[in-house]
Amino acid sequence: LTYAGKPGGAISRGRVQPTDLEPEVADVPEDYRDPSPFKLQRGDTVAILGNGLADRMQHDGWLETLLQAELPEHELVFRNMSLTGDRPNNYPRSKGFTPMTSYLQQVKADVVFAMFGYNESYDGVEKAEDYKNLLLDFIRRTRGSMANGKSFPRIVLFSPIAFENLNNPNLPTGEAHNRRLAAYASATAQAANQAGVAYVDLFTPSLGLFAAVEEPLTINGIHLNQEGNRRIGEVMASGVLGRRVNALSSHEKLRQAVLEKNVHWHNRYRATDGNDVWGGRSTLKFVDDQTNAEVLQHELKMWDVMTANRDRRIWAVADGGDLMIDDSNVPAPVEVISNVGGGSRSSSAAKEGNLDYVSGEAGIQHMAVREGFEVNLFADEERFPALVNPVQMQVDTKGRLWVAAWPTYPKWEPLKEMNDSLLILPDDDGDGVADRAIEFARVHNPLGFEFWNGGVIVTSMPDILFLKDTDGDDVADERYVLFQGIGSSDTHHSANNLIYGPDGGIYWQSGVFLQHNHEHPWGPNFNATTSAMYRFDPRRYTIAMHGPNSPNPHGISFDRWGYHYASDGTGGRAYQIRPEGNSWRMHQLLEKEVRPVPANEIVSSANFPEDMQGDFLICNSIGFLGIKQYRLHRDGGYERTRTE
Repeated sequence: LTYAGKPGGAISRGRVQPTDLEPEVADVPEDYRDPSPFKLQRGDTVAILGNGLADRMQHDGWLETLLQAELPEHELVFRNMSLTGDRPNNYPRSKGFTPMTSYLQQVKADVVFAMFGYNESYDGVEKAEDYKNLLLDFIRRTRGSMANGKSFPRIVLFSPIAFENLNNPNLPTGEAHNRRLAAYASATAQAANQAGVAYVDLFTPSLGLFAAVEEPLTINGIHLNQEGNRRIGEVMASGVLGRRVNALSSHEKLRQAVLEKNVHWHNRYRATDGNDVWGGRSTLKFVDDQTNAEVLQHELKMWDVMTANRDRRIWAVADGGDLMIDDSNVPAPVEVISNVGGGSRSSSAAKEGNLDYVSGEAGIQHMAVREGFEVNLFADEERFPALVNPVQMQVDTKGRLWVAAWPTYPKWEPLKEMNDSLLILPDDDGDGVADRAIEFARVHNPLGFEFWNGGVIVTSMPDILFLKDTDGDDVADERYVLFQGIGSSDTHHSANNLIYGPDGGIYWQSGVFLQHNHEHPWGPNFNATTSAMYRFDPRRYTIAMHGPNSPNPHGISFDRWGYHYASDGTGGRAYQIRPEGNSWRMHQLLEKEVRPVPANEIVSSANFPEDMQGDFLICNSIGFLGIKQYRLHRDGGYERTRTE
C-alpha cells in the first residue's frame, strides 16, 4: 500500500512454514462429498479458519453464541484459528509456529468453517477461477488432515461479505470492491458445489443489510463492528442450521461466557512472545539446563485446560443454567529457577545485580542531575501498586500523566490475574506529586498508546484498540478493535512508542522476529516482517512501512517543523527521516555514544529553558544509564551535532 492509500500489488505469499514441517495428508477420493445437508453433530469441534472477517468475530462472539443457543444439547466446541490476512493454505506465522494441518489435528476438528475471499479479490474478476481452484485445493488438504483421527472433517465455505459504502470521503465507496467480491462469492459457491461441501452466501445478505440499516455495520467498509457481527452472525447461523436464527437480548449471558472462553483460547493460539515459546529463543538454556520451551510450552497446555473448563460453562448457560468455573484441574506451572546470581551458562553476575531494589526516593540519591535542574518522585509502585513496568507515558490536554503499565510482561501467565492497564495519575493540588491512580482500562500488553479522536489508541498485540470515555468518569466505556495483524512473537519489540504525527498518521516501530499481516479497505493484505517504522492513518485505515530501522527500533519524535526522528534501541543509532522521491531516507543524526536506546525526544516545552528548545534527548538503559542532550544544527551533517 502506498503512502496515499492507493492499492498496491497483491502479495501472493507470506512467510509460511517449510513444507517439510507440514505433515502428510491422507488421500481423498476424487468423488468424495460431505454428507448433505450439513448438520452439526453432538460433541463436534468446529475450527474457524479465515481472514479478518473470522479473526474479528472472536471479539464479539455472536456466531458461536447463536449456534450454542440453538443447539444446547450438542455441547459444541469452537476454536478460532484465523488470523487477519490468512489465505487458503497460506498462513503467515512467526518462526516455529505449529503448521495449520498439525493444529487442526491438535484440536481434533470435526468441522471447519472457512472464511476467505476478500484479500484474494484484489487479483481481479478475471482471477476468480484461480481462486475457485485454490479453494478446491484447500478443501482437499483440509479433508486430508483427518483432523479428528477417524474421518474427513466436514467443511462449510462462507463467501466474503460485501463492502459497505459509509459515505465517508476518507474511505472507498466500495463499488469496484463489490464487483470483485461478487465474482469471488460466486467462485466460492462453485468450489463448494464441485467439492461437495456446504456453502453460506454472505455477500448478498450483507449487501441488503448495508442498504437497509441506518447505522453503519462496519468500521471501515469491510471490517464489521459489534452490531455488524451480530447481524452477520444471524446470517451465518441461519445458513449453517437451515432455519431462521435471531439474536436476542436474552443471549447476552451466553455471549459473555463465550467471550471469556475466547480470551483464554486467544492467549493459547495467539500466545504472545512466541519467539520464546516456540521460536528461536525457546531452546535457550538457563539454570540446570531449564529452557524457555520447557516452561512456556507447558503453559499452553494450561491454557488448553482452562479453555475447556469454560466450554463447560458455555454448555450449562446455553442449556438454561450456569456453572461455576473450577480451574483446580489445571496442571501446576513449571517452577522457574531464577537466573540471578550467576547460576547458568548464560548468566552474568555483573550484569544481573541483585533483587534488592531501592525505593523511588532513595533512587534519586543515586542520580547525577544537571545544574539548575531537580528531580522529584511523582509516583511509584509503593503508593500505587498498579504502577508496575511502565512502558510509555503521555500527558493529556488536562495536564494529567497517563501511563501504560505492564505487570504481566512479557506475557500473561495462566491462573494469574491479567492486570495490565492504562492509568491516569492526576496531580490535583499542583505540587508535582500524583495524588490518585485511576485505571482507565485493562489492556493486555499495552506497549504503546496515543490520544486520538477524543479517546486513546493503544496496542494490545496482536491488535490495536480504540478506547473512549463517553460519560466523563475517566473509565473507558467504548472499546473496539481498530486494527489487527501486529506481530507479537517478541512483545517488547512489537508496535511501540505510538506517536501522532503532524500529518495525522499514527507512527510506531517494530523489531525483528515479528510477522505482521494487516488488512485494510484499500487493497490486499499488507504482509511484512521488516524491522521498521510504520505509519497508520486511523481515519483512512491506510498502513505503510515508513522506513527500515533495524534490528529493534524504539523511539520516535517530531520537531516543530514536522521533521521525523527515530532511534534503534539495540544499536543505539539515531536518524532523521526525510522524504526522498517517492519514499523516505534515513539520515544519520549523531555519532553514537551509548546503547541500547529505549526512547528519544525533541524538547518543545515551556517547562524547559529557552536554550534547550529544539534539542534532541536520547535515553540509555545500560552503561551510561541516563539521558543525553544534543544540539542539532540545520546547516550541516551529523558531524556538527554536539553533546550538551
